This record gives sequence, structure tokens and C-alpha cells, in this order.
Amino acid sequence: MTTLDQIDRPRPPAAPPHAAPRPDAALAPDRNQAKKARKARQFWLKQLHTWHWISAAVALVGMMLFAITGITLNHAAQINAEPVVVDRNAALPAPLLAQIAAAPAASDAPLPAPVAQAVARAVGIDPQGHAGEWSDDEVYVAMPGPGTDRWVSVNRHSGAITSEKTDRGWISWANDLHKGRNTGTVWFWFIDVFALACVVFTLTGLILLQLHARHRPATWPLVALGLVIPAGIALFFIH
Repeated sequence: MTTLDQIDRPRPPAAPPHAAPRPDAALAPDRNQAKKARKARQFWLKQLHTWHWISAAVALVGMMLFAITGITLNHAAQINAEPVVVDRNAALPAPLLAQIAAAPAASDAPLPAPVAQAVARAVGIDPQGHAGEWSDDEVYVAMPGPGTDRWVSVNRHSGAITSEKTDRGWISWANDLHKGRNTGTVWFWFIDVFALACVVFTLTGLILLQLHARHRPATWPLVALGLVIPAGIALFFIH
């Protein structure tokens, strides 16, 4: 039974909150650390996936082209391609002959624009802008390209124009793209950019393999196999 004295008697102050720490208070720093590590892992994993799919998209068409032309180059002897050769002859008008007759022989300058235009109309090959090999007797302009060879020769005395165009077909054209043969500056830089995209694609793929390897036991045996097979062939079967 409660008395009046017990009701009026002041109660002792409650213990401050910090006096009795919660059991999980000591684990808070570890949890924050784990949370930060998890966020950092998720960020870098997202970056890896982003760079992996972007580099794959950039290199996709080029990789297919280089893979197919790798097969055609490896079987070049079995792929029969008959080159188509077209020879044409014409004569340079006399008023234009004077423009090349008086030029110095030791030169690699292109044909003068009016002469080049006349040659293009006469034989269907435009040498304008291409360096010429000037000698005492003729001006020879070579214009090789992927899958094709073209040249024009103009006699400096008679004005006789001789030309030849060789077309070796689309397979040869694609093979020359693979090798970067006579493809120009723009394709030269494309090959470098494409190769860089392939490097990014393979490196990010390798890191992703490492991150997921514990769930895929066959990962590293397959990667090792991809190294051992070409290395073994190179060491023991190439002479």
C-alpha cells in the first residue's frame, strides 16, 4: 500500500543516456566503414561495366571486320580473285603540253591542275593532288588504294597519256583495310582508336572476370587456356 510519504518523496534522477551505452554503439564505426567500402565497390563496378560496354560498342563493327579479314588473309592462297585491268591511252592537248615540258625534271610536284583535269577527262583517272615522279621524258603519277592500283604517265615531249587501273575485288579491298595498306591518314588513325578500344574492352573484361571468378570456377582455367594454346603453338609448331 502506498503512503503519502512515498508519493511525495522525490525520485532519484535517471541515468544520463551515455551512462548505459547500447551494445551496438561500438560497432557503428565498423558499419560505416563497411558501408563506405560497399559504396566504393559499387561505384567502381559500375564504372567497369560502363567502360566495358562502351568500348564493346565502339569496337564491335571493327572487331567483326578484322576477324573476318583475318580469316580471308589466312586463306588468301585458297581464295581465287581475278584482277580486272583496264588500260587507256590518250593525248594531252598541245596548249597544256607546254605546262609540263618546261618544268624541272627533279621534282615530286603534282601535275598542274589544268593538266590533271584534262588527264581525268581523257582516261577516267584523276591524278590531281597526287605527287608525281618527274623525269626528262615523262611524269609518272602512282595512285594506289585498298584493293586497287592506278597510275598515269604523261610523256613530256609528245603529250601521250598512258594509264592503267587494276581492281582486285572486294576481298582484296577488305584485306588491305585490315593491313592499313594504301588507306590514307584517316584510316590510319581509326586503326589506332579501334585498337585502343579493344585494349579497354579486354582489360575491363579481365577485371570483371576477377571480380566474378569466385562464382565461376572455370574462369581462370579458361583464361590460362587462352594463353597456353597460342603460346604453345608459337613455341613448338612455328618454324
